Amino acid sequence: MAASRQRAKSEASVGRTLEAALELFSSQGFGATSMRQIADAAGLSVGNVYHHFASKEEIFQRLIDQYWERVLDPELGLNRIFAQAGFPEDLEAMAAAIEEVVEANRSYILLIYVDVIEFRGEHIRSFYEGMAGRFNEAYAAKLRSRQQAGELGEVDPVVAVMAATRWFFYFFTVEKCFGVPMHLGMSPQQAVDEFIRLLRYGLLPRDPTPKDGGGEDG
Repeated sequence: MAASRQRAKSEASVGRTLEAALELFSSQGFGATSMRQIADAAGLSVGNVYHHFASKEEIFQRLIDQYWERVLDPELGLNRIFAQAGFPEDLEAMAAAIEEVVEANRSYILLIYVDVIEFRGEHIRSFYEGMAGRFNEAYAAKLRSRQQAGELGEVDPVVAVMAATRWFFYFFTVEKCFGVPMHLGMSPQQAVDEFIRLLRYGLLPRDPTPKDGGGEDG
């Protein structure tokens, strides 16, 4: 029982440390945050924090890892959409799911920008390096089969999925994390609808005439 209580106390201290560090790192950056500040915000001694984490950067890495665990969770609504590979018919559902992810993870997402500015992306690089592989695994076979059947256009459909995903994440990050509503001069729903129309139907009008210019008379 004593060991169980000690483990629970230790887990609580770790949780409080991470919660405090997330708030501080996301609001004032990594360099401007001290271990003393983290300890004070967590209601712990500096020694207690060092007992669980060897360094401030270890805390930062743990927070980044927590975010990746969240966004890669197979039970996450967004990942269920990815697993079904219903693109591009599922664009509206994808946009709504990404909005939910951004809303629920504002502070974590800001850590990505902290990492880019203060660490040149050291802690996030591997996640993005593996992004294309994850999308190919989920989508390539199904979308290329549909492409061969003439259901999709000539562009690489997996690239289109990645472009859509990144655009939705960027758009909602600006809206919710940067605090710039209507930065495209329209409501979020209007912006999402316009992007989906662009992705599905393109910008240039379709030319109904044959490419060689030939008609009935040759």
